[in-house]
Amino acid sequence: MTNQPRSPTLTILPLPRGLVLLPGVTVPIPLIDRPDVESFVRSLATRPRVTKPVFVGCVPLKSPLLSDDGQQLIEDRTRPAKKLDNDHIIPPESASSNDLFSYGVLAKLSGMHSRHPSDITLVVDCLTRFKVDKVTKEKPFFEAAVTYLKEEAVDSDDPEMQDLFQQLKQISQSLILLLQASSFPLANNRSPLLSRRLQLYITRKEIEDAGVLADFLTSMVDATVEERLRVLSARTIRERITRVIEIFTRQIGDLHGNIKITAIATTMPPQGLDINNLSRKQRNALIRRSMSSSGFSSQFGNFRMDAGYSENGGDEEEPNELEELKKRLDDAKLTPEAQKVADRELKRLKKMNPVQAEYGVCRTYLETLSEIPWNTVTEDQLGVETLKRARKQLDDDHYGLEKIKKRLLEYLAVLRLKQGINADLEAQIRKATEEAKAIKDTKDGDKESLGPESDVETTRIQILQGRRRVDKSPILLLVGPPGTGKTSLAKSVAVALGRKFHRISVGGVRDEAEIRGHRRTYVAAMPGLIVNGLKKVGVANPVFLLDEIDKVGSSNFHGDPSAAMLEVLDPEQNYTFNDHYVNIPIDLSKVLFIATANSLDTIPPPLLDRMETISLSGYTTVEKRHIANQHLIPKQIATNALSEGQVRFSDEVVDTIITAYTRESGVRNLEREIGSVCRYKAVEYADANDSSNVQSYDPNVSVSDLETILGIERFDEEIAEKKSVPGIVTGLVAYSTGGQGSILFIEVADMPGSGRVQLTGKLGDVLKESVEVALTWVKAHSFELGLTHDTNEDIMKDRSVHVHCPSGAIPKDGPSAGLAHTIALISLFSGKAVPPQIAMTGEVSLRGRVMPVGGIKEKLIGALRAGVKTVLLPNHNRKDVKDLPEEVKEGLEIVHVGHIWEAVKTVWPEGHWPGEQYGGIESRL
Repeated sequence: MTNQPRSPTLTILPLPRGLVLLPGVTVPIPLIDRPDVESFVRSLATRPRVTKPVFVGCVPLKSPLLSDDGQQLIEDRTRPAKKLDNDHIIPPESASSNDLFSYGVLAKLSGMHSRHPSDITLVVDCLTRFKVDKVTKEKPFFEAAVTYLKEEAVDSDDPEMQDLFQQLKQISQSLILLLQASSFPLANNRSPLLSRRLQLYITRKEIEDAGVLADFLTSMVDATVEERLRVLSARTIRERITRVIEIFTRQIGDLHGNIKITAIATTMPPQGLDINNLSRKQRNALIRRSMSSSGFSSQFGNFRMDAGYSENGGDEEEPNELEELKKRLDDAKLTPEAQKVADRELKRLKKMNPVQAEYGVCRTYLETLSEIPWNTVTEDQLGVETLKRARKQLDDDHYGLEKIKKRLLEYLAVLRLKQGINADLEAQIRKATEEAKAIKDTKDGDKESLGPESDVETTRIQILQGRRRVDKSPILLLVGPPGTGKTSLAKSVAVALGRKFHRISVGGVRDEAEIRGHRRTYVAAMPGLIVNGLKKVGVANPVFLLDEIDKVGSSNFHGDPSAAMLEVLDPEQNYTFNDHYVNIPIDLSKVLFIATANSLDTIPPPLLDRMETISLSGYTTVEKRHIANQHLIPKQIATNALSEGQVRFSDEVVDTIITAYTRESGVRNLEREIGSVCRYKAVEYADANDSSNVQSYDPNVSVSDLETILGIERFDEEIAEKKSVPGIVTGLVAYSTGGQGSILFIEVADMPGSGRVQLTGKLGDVLKESVEVALTWVKAHSFELGLTHDTNEDIMKDRSVHVHCPSGAIPKDGPSAGLAHTIALISLFSGKAVPPQIAMTGEVSLRGRVMPVGGIKEKLIGALRAGVKTVLLPNHNRKDVKDLPEEVKEGLEIVHVGHIWEAVKTVWPEGHWPGEQYGGIESRL
C-alpha cells in the first residue's frame, strides 16, 4: 500500500452501532457526543503542520452473534434478523477493548466538519483491511497494534474462481433488474439512472477485480450488520465472494416475500437490454425463462405475475408509450419525407434508455411531427349559397370596407370554381381508372397485348391528374390607422370561409428563430411561431393573422426576422417552408395569410412586394354613425347591464360625440365615450330603481346632457360663415388623424407696403409654396382679371399682403389649398366677396391648372356637416366622388374645374373680366 502508514500502531475510532465500513468507499461518519473523537481532534491541532495524510482505523463493534474471527455462533438464519434489546447495546463512547471487532478498515482522513465541538462529521476514504493484534491505549482515545492484510492476487485460470465470479455478477445483475422492474427503490433510494450505471459498472469488471467488486456490492445492498462483519473478516477473496452471494440470495428471497414483483431476471441480461423498453408481457416471459434456467423457481414458490397478465394467455397490458407514439405518427398522415425521418428517429428512440437526456429530445421531436397537420384540412363547404352567406357575414360584422370584402368574395368565387373543375376531373379520373381496370381484366392472360393499351390509359390518368387546380391562398396586407377593424376583419374572414383562425403577433419579434424555429442542437429548442400555429389549429388550411407586421424587429445579431418572413409570405416558396426545428419541408400554400400594419414605411420593400396591399382609410363621420348604431351602442348597453330600451341615442347625439369628443381614424375612443354615457345612465337607472321611482328615469340622451356626462367639448368644429367678406375663402381640410375632415378659412388682407408677403397660422413649407404660386399667377394675370390698367404694372408695387389660417396652434400643411389661395387673392384685389356657402380644394400650377388632391371623401363629409352647399373639386378627382355616401352626393353640389378661370366663373358667374376672352389660353409664363 503506497498510502499505508509506517507506524505499527494506529489510532482506532470505534464506529457507531450498526455501521460497518469496507474498502473502496468514501463516506461521512457522523460522531455525536464522542469524547474520544474530540481528544483525537485536539491532538491533531497540537501536531506540527505537515503535508502527510492522517490515517485512522475504523473498527466496528462486536456482534453477540459472531465470533472474533467473523464465524457464526448460531446457525439459525432467523436469529440475525432479530434486534437486540436496548440493554445489550453498547454506545461507542463507552466501548472497551473487549467490545471492538477484530477486523477493521484503514481510512485516510480527507475532511472534517464541525458545527459544535460535540457534533463532528469525519469524511474518510476507506483503503484496506487490517486485523487488530493488541489494543495499546484506551484513553483518551484508542490506539492499537495492527496487521495490514494485503489483497491476494486472483488466479484468472482457476475454473472454480471463474464460476464464483460469474455467479456473483449474474445474481447482482438479477437483483438490480428485479428492483428496477418492480419500481421498488434500491437501498438508500438510488435512482434509475444510478441503477443503469451500476449495471454497466458490474458488467465491465474483470476477474482480477473480484475482491473490489465483492466489497462494493456489499456496501450497495441493505445487508445486516452481521453479514457485513462476515464480509469484512473474510481474508480470502473466494470466501468473501461466497458470503456476498449468500447475501444477494437472501435479498432476492426477502423481496419475493415482501413486495409485488413486476419483473425479474436471474441470468445475465444481453448487452444493451433495457427493461424499461420491454412490455409487461415480455417482462413476464423473461421472468419465467430466467427462473427456470437459474433454478430459482423452487425458491420463489407461488410467484405472482404482473397485474393484467394471466398464465392462461390473457393479455390486458396497458398501451406502450412508444406504440402509442407510433400510432399517432401513423394517424398524422406524414409526407413521404417526414415518414422517413420519423421511422429513423423512432428506431433510435427504442434503443435509448429513458433516463438519457437525448431520449426526451428525440421523443419531443416525434411528438411535434405527429401534431403537425401535414394533410389534414378543413373541407370548404362551397355551395350555391356560399357567396351570399359570406357577404352577409362580412356585412353583419363590419360596415363599409368594400375593397377588402370585394377581394375576399373574389377569392371565394375562384375557390368554388376550382372545386367544380376538380370535381369534374375526379369523375373523369374514376372513369379512366375503371376503363383501365376493365382492359386489364379482359386481357389478363396476354401480357404482350396488354402493354400498349395499359400505358395509354395510365398516361391519360396522369394527364387528368395534372390538370387538377391547386389552391394557392392569397397573402393580403391590410394597412390602416389603429382602430379601423383590421384584426376583427380577419376573424370575420375565417368565419365566412368556415376555417379555423389563429392570430400571431409578430410585433416586436427580434429573433429569426421565433419565425423559423431553433435548431435541435440547442437546449430547449422548439418550433417557430408558424409551426406552433399549425399545431394549435390542427389543419393545414387555416386563416393566419400576422398582426403588426410593420413592427417586426430589424436585422441584429439574432438574425433578420423580416427576412425570415420572406419565405413564409412568398406563394412561390412557402409550399416547401423549412422550419429549423422540424427540418422537413412544410406546405404553407393552403394557409390564408392576412397581415396587418399601420404604416408601409417600416416594411422592407422585398417583403412588401410579396403581399397584396389593401388600404383601409379611417372611417368617416357617416360611417362612424352607422358603426355606432349597429355595433358599438348595442355592445356597450349589454356590457353595462342595461336592456335595449333603457338607453336611447339619437343621430344628433352620436354625431356630436364623434365630432366634438373624438378625432380619430378608428372607433376605439368613440366606443369608450359611448361606454361612459351608458355607465352614467346605468347609475341614474340604478338610483331610480333603488328609490322605487323607475318612472322618473329618462332613457333618452340629449346633446345638452353630453357636457354633464363627458365634460366640455374637446374639439371645435368650423361652421360656414353667414356673411361674405372680400379676401376670405372657405377651404377644405382632412385631419392627419384620418377619418374626419372639415372646412378651413383662409384669410387674406392687404396694406400699404413694398410687396412683402407675410404668412401666419403655423403653415408648412408646402402651404407657403402654394401661396407663392397663387400670388405669382395673380400678378401675371392682373390685367386679364381687371386688377390693373396696364399689362406691365406690378399689382404689388405699393402694397403688402398678409395670409393667415385660423387655429394658429394647429400645424397645417399639404398641397390642397392652392386654389383657395388664388381665389382669395383675386377676391381681395378685386373687392368681390366669395359666397360663404362655396368651399374649394385643389392645388394649382403656374399655368393655372387645378391639380388633384387626396382626402376627398373626408373633406366633403366635413363640408356637408359645416353647412357648405357647393364644392369646387379638380377634374381628376371625379373618380373619388363615386365612393361618397349617397347623403353627401345629395346634399352637396359638386363642381369639377380644370383651370383657375373655370373656378373664377363658377364663384362669380355674373362677374365681368376684361381678359375673359383669354380664359382658354394658358399663362404667358
